[in-house]
Amino acid sequence: MILSWWKRRRRANLLATPFPNPWRDILQRKVWPYSVFPAEDQQRLRNCVQVFVAEKNWEGCNGLVLTDEIRVTIAGYACLLLLGLDHDYFSNVLSVLVYPADYRAPVKSNHLGVVVEGEDGRHGEAWYRGPVILSWSEIEEDITHAGDGENLILHEFAHQLDMLNRVVDGTPPLHSRHQAERWHRVMTAEFKRLIRDSRHGRPTLIDAYGAMNEAEFFAVATECFFDAGAELRAEHPELYDLLSEYYGQDPAAWRQPLRPREVG
Repeated sequence: MILSWWKRRRRANLLATPFPNPWRDILQRKVWPYSVFPAEDQQRLRNCVQVFVAEKNWEGCNGLVLTDEIRVTIAGYACLLLLGLDHDYFSNVLSVLVYPADYRAPVKSNHLGVVVEGEDGRHGEAWYRGPVILSWSEIEEDITHAGDGENLILHEFAHQLDMLNRVVDGTPPLHSRHQAERWHRVMTAEFKRLIRDSRHGRPTLIDAYGAMNEAEFFAVATECFFDAGAELRAEHPELYDLLSEYYGQDPAAWRQPLRPREVG
């Protein structure tokens, strides 16, 4: 109770502090939905960013020097997920670790009783009650191609929402049995559709990486929902409606950025 009171007081003090003007500029340039939001939603996103940045332990890895641009950009997209949810500012995320580019992580595999150790190249990862790890170069690539349905920050923090019920299965905590039944029906059908399309080499709006398992499918579907909402609604209307109900948002109504022109 005392801790909860202290947390509320600290957050109230944070929100009473004027939002830094340079941070507004970062949101305007880097987090494209912010620029098309009405004033009320911009304020809500700024409030969330202010608390998120203050409460996380931020670490630059492999020589990366953290800047306000890095912190505010990551916080902006992470908080975008929360605008229509009851939330606690991703309080289970203790730290945000940022690498300058892709990084190597140790992996183990077991083949016929033989344990093989090695390394795997990664863009990012999310840990239960632990850090979110991100590649800044991948984030910048996603921002440059905003509107193509891919965003590493949205992906990894969608995993954190999935983990809130302590099971990483592509189903975050839901509000009712009816919603859970609908979620299972729609997500299962769409997941199987992605698997079929991937196996046959058909192009997909939703990143084919989501065919790995249900948890990855939820993460890539979330990326697509927020970053290419109009396209997702057109090609996968039931999935779009399901995610819109869960997140309490309607990204298809946002004016999306122009896609970069191809040169060739």
